Amino acid sequence: MTFQPGTRAGRVERTTKESSVLVELDLDGTGQVDIDTTVPFYDHMLTALGTHGAFDLKVKSTGDVHIDAHHTVEDTAIVLGQALRQALGDKKGIRRFGDAWIPMDETLAHAAVDVSGRSYCVMTGEPEQYNSFTIGGNYPFVLNRHVFESLAFHAQINLHVRVVHGRDPHHIAEAQYKAIARALRAAVEPDPRFAGVVPSTKGAL
Repeated sequence: MTFQPGTRAGRVERTTKESSVLVELDLDGTGQVDIDTTVPFYDHMLTALGTHGAFDLKVKSTGDVHIDAHHTVEDTAIVLGQALRQALGDKKGIRRFGDAWIPMDETLAHAAVDVSGRSYCVMTGEPEQYNSFTIGGNYPFVLNRHVFESLAFHAQINLHVRVVHGRDPHHIAEAQYKAIARALRAAVEPDPRFAGVVPSTKGAL
């Protein structure tokens, strides 16, 4: 994918002793994605995030996956959040709030987003028996919480994610990512009734 950013785009690079991450994000894209985190299931989830958010999203990550996927996955989420915050700019003219219900076979997940400038994440409903489960042999299920909390904190958004019911950990994780994608898509979408205006009684987000 050749990244040709529009006016609401972010590009962030971050390198530590544990990982190296590049994220390029265009909120006004068409769902074109180019994802390589070296963690295959995470690639699958971020592909879903970009596609269903209708964002153009490029992610390139390397890290110490020979130790564990944790650092690479969490650090990628940090940079993704930073790129989202950058792309949002002054937030004039956006809808600000968004939510989505995503069914996936036996699973139902819900996500709600407020692009508020305040960082908060609430997660409920993930079956505790999967906290020690690794999806596809490369993505520990417990990393969902790290990803969503890191995304919310660094994007400065309120994010609530709820698993209503589900049995298959793959389906649960995928429904969560898709719900977040759709909720974000709605929240950052331009609202013609707020054109040029920050959607807040404070006048700033």
